[in-house]
Amino acid sequence: MKEELIAPCGMNCAFCAAYLFRELDLNKQGFHRTYCPGCIPRGENCTHMADSCELLGKGKLRFCFECAQYPCKRLKSLDKRYRTKYYMSMIENLKAIRDTGMDNFLKAQEEKWRCPTCGGTICCHNGLCLNC
Repeated sequence: MKEELIAPCGMNCAFCAAYLFRELDLNKQGFHRTYCPGCIPRGENCTHMADSCELLGKGKLRFCFECAQYPCKRLKSLDKRYRTKYYMSMIENLKAIRDTGMDNFLKAQEEKWRCPTCGGTICCHNGLCLNC
């Protein structure tokens, strides 16, 4: 797993449907989904937060927890939506990165989102392994 796939808001782009569809090139199988290489690799800094945070929009922070306003209202709202719909927390991700370091976070994420059947990646947006 690559560090650059962790967005400033704490989203792990490696588990996003648009990223996984791109990696597996699933549109060749008849799907019609937008592909995404991840927030940082495509130069967006943070798709979820850049429109409401000038510091992130201009790439002045690597992670939201570096900001004096952390966690801001927008991040709390985004986190609530993701916890409710997708069982993933950006704020918990950011806490883990801050408290245990990026390497430990990435290892834990690989284990958490690994498909028990094929070893592929489970998508955070639908809970499915797109390899199986």
